[in-house]
Amino acid sequence: MTMTSKEVVQRTLNYENPERIAHSFDESDFVNISCTAKTQATDWKKIEPGKWERTDEWGNTWGRLESTSKGEVVKGVLSDISEIDNYVFPDFSKFEDYQTVVETRAKYKDKWIIGDIPGFAFNIARKLFRLDHYLMALVLEREKIRSLHDRIDVLLEDMIRNHAKAGADCIMYPEDWGTQLQVFISPDLWYEEFFPRYQKLCAIAHQCGIKVFMHSCGKIGAIVPGLIKAGIDVLQFDQPDLHGLDNLAEQQKLGKITFWCPVDIQKTLQTKDENIIRTKAREMLDELWKGRGGFIAGFYPDNPSIGLESKWQDIASQEFLTYGTRS
Repeated sequence: MTMTSKEVVQRTLNYENPERIAHSFDESDFVNISCTAKTQATDWKKIEPGKWERTDEWGNTWGRLESTSKGEVVKGVLSDISEIDNYVFPDFSKFEDYQTVVETRAKYKDKWIIGDIPGFAFNIARKLFRLDHYLMALVLEREKIRSLHDRIDVLLEDMIRNHAKAGADCIMYPEDWGTQLQVFISPDLWYEEFFPRYQKLCAIAHQCGIKVFMHSCGKIGAIVPGLIKAGIDVLQFDQPDLHGLDNLAEQQKLGKITFWCPVDIQKTLQTKDENIIRTKAREMLDELWKGRGGFIAGFYPDNPSIGLESKWQDIASQEFLTYGTRS
């Protein structure tokens, strides 16, 4: 009997020999859904030729120079750390705001439902200020920043419990921890301030019966063992070659961590060489999936932003599915 998407993903996470590779290209095994809590968020608006802006749920202003990319924060809602105590967060505690999740679960019974949340403490707090101000305050104003992180953790606990109650199979959040060279902060500081928070939130999710998926950009190998130990179930990387497939395979020996990756979007796909792309897809399956699980074949959703025609990722997707299906 053919496994459902949900069964394939569950077996992948458990290293229980799924019949094929789990994947996020068409037809994806996943459906993403967010809650509808009232926030300050707006849609993108074109304010002049070649310039778009939007407001996020926290009140930060985002900008971009084209119509497809995710953009970046250009102005945080807080101008100074002294404003932290008076800042009012959105309310994510009301279960009625998660009916979209309930409806999605009912509609897609055989899919793996991802409840999207906006980040853990670092991803949310760093956007409220300029990044350099936040990183400086993280060192020099630790108690102020810690109190901010504590408040964020409370709202995240609400989101985790409500997503689980509504029927999501996991929560997923973005947390870009590094540059192309290293983690933004010292590993010692990460373990001191953030590791316990990850442990607590992952434990709450697992107690509620759901998994924890995390996306991160950058070279963050220094904290990957901590993320695994804290309880992260899936790490989604768009640049697996930045970490090294052999290094990722070694991390799988620490626990049943699953990596979710496309063929590297900045290195391999940019060759625009079909043989190289197909070879890399097979290598990823050989190194990280091995037929037992532990790997999800990804698809970067914004080809224009990485300067590629869709056919190059289509080639990778074909190879993932062909080579990653049991005969």
